[in-house]
Amino acid sequence: MSEVLHPVANRFLAYIRLEKRYSAHTATAYQQDLTQFFIFLRSQYGDVSLPGISHSHVRTWLAWLMEEGMIAKSVNRKISTLKSFFKYALRHGEITSSPMTKVTAPKIGKRLPGFIDEKGMQAVEDNRSMRRGQEDMPIFGDDLEGKTHRMIFELLYHTGIRLSELINLQERHVDTANLTIKVLGKGNKERIIPISTLLRDAIGEYRAMRRKELAEFDKEVLLVNPRSGKKLYPRYVYNVVRGYLTDHQITTLSRRSPHVLRHTFATHLTNNGADLNAVKELLGHSSLASTQVYTHNSIEKLREAYRKAHPKGE
Repeated sequence: MSEVLHPVANRFLAYIRLEKRYSAHTATAYQQDLTQFFIFLRSQYGDVSLPGISHSHVRTWLAWLMEEGMIAKSVNRKISTLKSFFKYALRHGEITSSPMTKVTAPKIGKRLPGFIDEKGMQAVEDNRSMRRGQEDMPIFGDDLEGKTHRMIFELLYHTGIRLSELINLQERHVDTANLTIKVLGKGNKERIIPISTLLRDAIGEYRAMRRKELAEFDKEVLLVNPRSGKKLYPRYVYNVVRGYLTDHQITTLSRRSPHVLRHTFATHLTNNGADLNAVKELLGHSSLASTQVYTHNSIEKLREAYRKAHPKGE
């Protein structure tokens, strides 16, 4: 054990190793956090007794960590270590109150959902690769497999439905006359989503080719495997989306799952002035709070426009 640690801290570390059976990795992380804390405490305040450690001491250390560039998630882990340690010290009568009761963890900012820009999605709509030197190369083939893959992209982007909703989309729930589809979402909640005439026509072309090319297929669902005629499964759709986005350089995003197209749908709507409540209904969110994350992308777009256009924007 490190000599810089308080004896109670050494007993605490032995406790989590031997009695709590924490993993070696976790125990080492606790030891490093406590060692760092006590080194800082001694360098800034000299020898402070365990009962003399206050929330101010802890807050000063945390502020120093963040000034050094530590992210909120890592700071919160160190707070968790100190809470466990002082809880142990309190339980064993070494202190009468924990300094951690007045320490608040910093909020961890939500990661903004990644989305494909409108240029990238237009290339998909135009069936045109964005890979340098292959701009005239079509993305999707003219056979049933190509039509199926294109339908996957168009349904995900034009409607914002989830992967599970896509593969379970019922043939009878596509109403081309009224330009709507009925989707069964989370919690078996149904919602009606409008579709464009472009999507309606694409669905009609897909249906016609499906009937022509497949002698037998699952007639309950809209999309089927172009070779077996059976209902699609999640990994198939995931591989199709990731493969096309990667092969044709549609986006620079590292995450290229089908969910990116749902984020793209929502972001493009909000960027072009759609009412947030309408986007909420289209996505099938139960709370507006889930939808509000897309306003951040819109704000970033406005901020970028401001920086570029305003003479004092930089």
